[in-house]
Amino acid sequence: MTEAAAPKRRRGRPPAPRLLPPPAVEAFLDMLVAERGAAANTREAYGRDLLDLNRFLEGRGGAVDRAVTEDLRAYLGDLARREGAKGGRTAARTAARRLSAMRQFYRFLVSEGRRQDDPSAALDSPALGRPLPKLLSETEVEGLIGAISGLFADPERLAEGLRLLALLETLYGGGLRVSELVGLPLSALGRDGRVLIVRGKGDKERLVPLSEPARDAIVAYLPHRGVFFVKGRDRGFLFPSRTARGGCLTRQRFGQLLKDLAVEAGIEPSRVSPHVLRHAFATHLLSHGADLRSVQTMLGHADIATTQIYTHVLGDRLQSLVASAHPLAKARRP
Repeated sequence: MTEAAAPKRRRGRPPAPRLLPPPAVEAFLDMLVAERGAAANTREAYGRDLLDLNRFLEGRGGAVDRAVTEDLRAYLGDLARREGAKGGRTAARTAARRLSAMRQFYRFLVSEGRRQDDPSAALDSPALGRPLPKLLSETEVEGLIGAISGLFADPERLAEGLRLLALLETLYGGGLRVSELVGLPLSALGRDGRVLIVRGKGDKERLVPLSEPARDAIVAYLPHRGVFFVKGRDRGFLFPSRTARGGCLTRQRFGQLLKDLAVEAGIEPSRVSPHVLRHAFATHLLSHGADLRSVQTMLGHADIATTQIYTHVLGDRLQSLVASAHPLAKARRP
């Protein structure tokens, strides 16, 4: 009688231990959430950046809360070498983000009395030119919307088509961030359906007026919303999903749907994303005469300087306006 063979051990690397942030970093991250209303993704991003800094400093026998300016310069030099293969602008963006995290962290330590000095104060920001946003023309956006009609021809995909149309019209008609869009609760719709109550960054609410096409698309979609409930349960999302763990459509899935729609519309899929449609919303509004402050409010930008990137579209229109409306321009006409 033979002994039972011992079960074979599964091969593969053991999971890497999860690194916990030092207490000073943990306190800083908690402050971001408690006092500034930072989202979970923001907290996680700052945590990753400061953990990377701490790993480097520990390799030099130091720690993130005891660093001096030369330590931080050495870290940024090491980061530049690691990121160099990604190209100048990408490396500069990474360095700028890490430097921003460091500055906020050390200012926090000073304000809390944990340090007397700010070692990041003497560091220079990397040169970072600001690119123009990727953009779709009004004709291309109309083409995307028109391509949804193919879904309406199939009765089994009617609900999917109506939901996609409502998503696209709401995004392009309101300029929402994709995370704001897919996570909209049903209660975000105003009583008359003319505005959305959007909860954006920092947990701040803003009112976003809905265009007539967006209102019509939502009204047409709502009777079919139950098709997307998880196990028949209404969890209160405007755009629920049967398969998503969170109960609402995910950002990734919506992005995939837009790529598929771009193919149907004959547009290069790499040019289409939810954020590109947000850019299109702002740019097309400005090109038709909207003022910058109104666009800032609808986009939910805290600083108007962020909105000013879209003014690149105004060059020709402003030149035409000066030529037609300025009194000296009129006086000099032959």
